[in-house]
Amino acid sequence: MMISIKKRRLNSMLGCIFLCITYVKSLFLFLGFIIVSQTITAQEENNRRLRSQLSPFLSKSYFSFNFGGIYYPYSNENLKEGYTSSGTKMNAFSGRLLLGYKLSNNTALQFGVIRPASWFSFKDIEYKGQESSVWVNAWTISLKQNINVFKKTDFFIELGVANTSRVGIYNNDTPIYESVRYISSVLGTGIQYRLNEKWDLMLMTTYLPKSISNNQPYTLQSTFGAKYNLKQVPKNLAEKYLSDKSYFFPKQFVNVGYGSGNLGFFTNRFFSAKAKAGNYESLGIPIFWHGDLEAKSVFSLTYQRTAFRTKRYFSLDWGASFTFFNTPKKSSLYALSIFPVLRFYLFRTKGVDFYTNYSVIGPTYISKSTIDGIKTGTEFTYQDFMGVGVFFGSSKQYNLDVKIMHYSNGNIFTQNAGVAIPLVFSFGYTLP
Repeated sequence: MMISIKKRRLNSMLGCIFLCITYVKSLFLFLGFIIVSQTITAQEENNRRLRSQLSPFLSKSYFSFNFGGIYYPYSNENLKEGYTSSGTKMNAFSGRLLLGYKLSNNTALQFGVIRPASWFSFKDIEYKGQESSVWVNAWTISLKQNINVFKKTDFFIELGVANTSRVGIYNNDTPIYESVRYISSVLGTGIQYRLNEKWDLMLMTTYLPKSISNNQPYTLQSTFGAKYNLKQVPKNLAEKYLSDKSYFFPKQFVNVGYGSGNLGFFTNRFFSAKAKAGNYESLGIPIFWHGDLEAKSVFSLTYQRTAFRTKRYFSLDWGASFTFFNTPKKSSLYALSIFPVLRFYLFRTKGVDFYTNYSVIGPTYISKSTIDGIKTGTEFTYQDFMGVGVFFGSSKQYNLDVKIMHYSNGNIFTQNAGVAIPLVFSFGYTLP
C-alpha cells in the first residue's frame, strides 16, 4: 500500500515537473520569437521602410466582402435509412469573405471562407416541431485570373481547393446524418468593375461539387460585393506623417494580463448576442463569439508591434502571445499565438490616447484538444480578441488594456467547441 501511495505521489510530482518544464519551454519559445522579430526589425530599420508605409506584401494585398444567396439540395436521401423529415428549412442569405495577394496585375492567390447566415435544418425527424440543424462551412484557397474585357471591367475565373466541414445530426451517439470533413475543388467565375484605384465592385458565382463518398450535395453561391485594394502611401507623404509628432503611435510594447471568470461572462455574451437580461434573451451585438467552454482564470503575456499607421486614427499591428488558463473542472492549458490587430484611436489628449482594437484568426497552438471532457478539434486553432485601452504617461509609455478573448478553429474541423476567455485586464510598457 505504501509503495502504491509513493508511486502515485511520484507520478503526480513528475507530472507537475513535466507541466512546469513544458510551460517554461513555451515561454522561452515566445521570448525567442520576440528576439527574432527584433532582429528582423533592426534589418527593416536599416532598409528604411517607414512605418507609415505598407510592407511589400501588404501593398499587393486586398480584401473583399460579398453577400448573396447559397443553395444546397439536401433531402431525405441524405439521412440514414429509417429516418425521414417532413421538410427542410433554409435561410439562403450567406457571405463570402476573401483575403487576396496579387501575384501579378491579373493573377491573385486568395484565402477565404463561405458560410450561411444561419444553418440548414431538417424538420420533424424524431418528433413534430423538432428542427435538426446541419452546419456546413468551407474554407478555400484559390487562384483568381482576371481577363480584361473593357477599360474598367474584368471577367475572372477561380480555381482552388476547399476544406469543407459538416457537423451532422445525431440521436445520442447514433448518426442520422454523419459529421464529416473533406477536401474538394472550388470553382468560381464573375465580373469586377473598377470604381477607382482602391475599390472594385464584384458579382460572382462559386461552386463546390457534389461528394458522393461524403454524402454531401453540391453547393452553389451567388454574391454581390466589394473589393478593397491596399495601396502604398507615397514616401513623401509617409515621411510627413512621421515628422508630425502630434499623434502618438507606439513602436512596440509588451503587457501582462490577468482575468477571472468570477467577474462573469456578460461582456462575452453581449458581443455575441447571447446575453440575458430580464425577459430578454439573445441580447447584444453579434460581432464576436462566446464558446461552449468558459475559462475560470487566465494569465497572458503579449508583445505587439506597429506594422503600419495612418496619420492619426488607425494602425495595423502584429503580435505574439503566451496565454495560460484554467477551467472550472481544473483543466490547465496554454496557447501560443501570433496575430494581426486592427487598432482605432477614438480620441487623443495631451496625456492619454484612447483606442479600441479587434483581432481575428490569429494562428494558435493550444496544448489540449479535449478540455473538461469536451472535444474542441485539434491542437491547431485560432485566437480572437477585442477590447479597449489607453496609452498614458509623460511620453505615453504606459498601457492599460481590457479585452475579451475566444479560441476556436472556425469550423475547419467538425469538432469546434469554442473557449470563452473572461475580461482580461493588462498593464504594459512601450519599448523604443
